[in-house]
Amino acid sequence: MALLGRASSPPGRGLRRFFSYGTKMYQDSEAFSSKFFPPLQKAMLPPNSFQGKVAFITGGGTGLGRGMTALLSSLGAQCVIASRKIDVLKAAADQISSQTGNKVHAIQCDVRDPDMVQNTVSELISVAGHPDIVINNAAGNFISPTERLSPNAWKTITDIVLNGTAFVTLAVGKQLIEAQRGAAFLAITTVYAETGSGFVVPSASAKAGVEALSKSLAAEWAKYGMRFNVIQPGPIKTKGAFSRLDPTGTFEKDWIERIPCGRLGTVEELANLAAFLCSDYASWINGAVIRFDGGEQSLISGELNDLRKVTKEQWDTIEGLIRKTKGS
Repeated sequence: MALLGRASSPPGRGLRRFFSYGTKMYQDSEAFSSKFFPPLQKAMLPPNSFQGKVAFITGGGTGLGRGMTALLSSLGAQCVIASRKIDVLKAAADQISSQTGNKVHAIQCDVRDPDMVQNTVSELISVAGHPDIVINNAAGNFISPTERLSPNAWKTITDIVLNGTAFVTLAVGKQLIEAQRGAAFLAITTVYAETGSGFVVPSASAKAGVEALSKSLAAEWAKYGMRFNVIQPGPIKTKGAFSRLDPTGTFEKDWIERIPCGRLGTVEELANLAAFLCSDYASWINGAVIRFDGGEQSLISGELNDLRKVTKEQWDTIEGLIRKTKGS
């Protein structure tokens, strides 16, 4: 999905341009509820909310990471983005910088490699300073029956998601402790990190570990001035995610139908929530796991929620039958 236009804009105007170009809406045309929940395509926080702040975002060149980077940059942050594909990173950094007027640095990093992570953190501090915001967004996932998984498939996902998050958090955290500086850490997981899910077992397991890591450090490292929070996004259509989770386009309509708000989420909405959690407005939010799914988990976890499909006429019949029932 195209998140950003190519045209450049003066400092302070990139944010408005970013949101005015908002992502395509994915909703159920038959879902009456979706008209009540349109996404606001504008920034939630005031201009310059992150002026003088440094933000480090893994997986910052595409999808959710790029959306969060664009918003933070537009709000004044100096952003440093990292991932394995340096050409994609540089293109994203240049485009966002041209729109917001704020420098975005690109550093190649494979979060699975602790030595590379350490070098990346050293470069981050050298070019921009110690980060005030750290967003662990790098991820890997694909659908597969669990019995088809090889040990390497399992290792690939858990290395990126769990080990990569741990390596980045430890490398940055140790530098911050030494420098006596605090920061806001944010991890992007998923709703099934809490519940588990078939067919994405490595991802579910690894992201559950990320949530445990975040909640644990929220308790342990607050004394150093660090906060740790998590966002669990529901279905948000990005090329990277949907190409592996719904490569044929078969399941999108079913996903939308089980979201009470009647539509998929948008990158911009996620970016707004992330920016708030990383801002000084959220300084007392620590150890939180925020579900962001349009009510999907609430619907699928309620045993009788399929009764929403019952018509008024059917309810009249059911009520009549219940009223005729006597005794226990």
